[in-house]
Amino acid sequence: MSRSRIEPIGRQVTRTAKVLGRAFEEELARAGGSLPTWLILLSLKSRAWRTQRELAEALGIEGPTLTHHLTGLERSGLVTRTRDPDNRRVQRVELTEAGEAAFHRLRRAASRFDQRLRSGLAEAEVEQLREFLARLRSNVSRDEPAAGERPAHGIATK
Repeated sequence: MSRSRIEPIGRQVTRTAKVLGRAFEEELARAGGSLPTWLILLSLKSRAWRTQRELAEALGIEGPTLTHHLTGLERSGLVTRTRDPDNRRVQRVELTEAGEAAFHRLRRAASRFDQRLRSGLAEAEVEQLREFLARLRSNVSRDEPAAGERPAHGIATK
């Protein structure tokens, strides 16, 4: 096959990311969630964010977008928001008991998905894939990869 007929790596990665993203969303939906819900619950569970603004920054989204998602999560009884008594402009966000249950349900779904992705791959291949993906990100970014970078979809694998 001539070199001009080989699909560019960027296109392959993009197509793969879309397929994986849709499949992960479907897995989360079967567990009663969504990607935004999972990422917010995971962030709240994994670190005690002091403010809603800090949570938005950690998720890499704008404040109004987070507010929209939090309103839905609050209506569903998964989180509570309270005003900081020392600074009424600051909102604190916490998981409720139902939010804790949803977190665990979605974590199981994320783990199932991760196991599905790893099917047929040796641990050495998974590690090599991580290295390749990190190199691709580095090739298009000036940012240095952060030490202990979180695995895809926010689930710990070790």
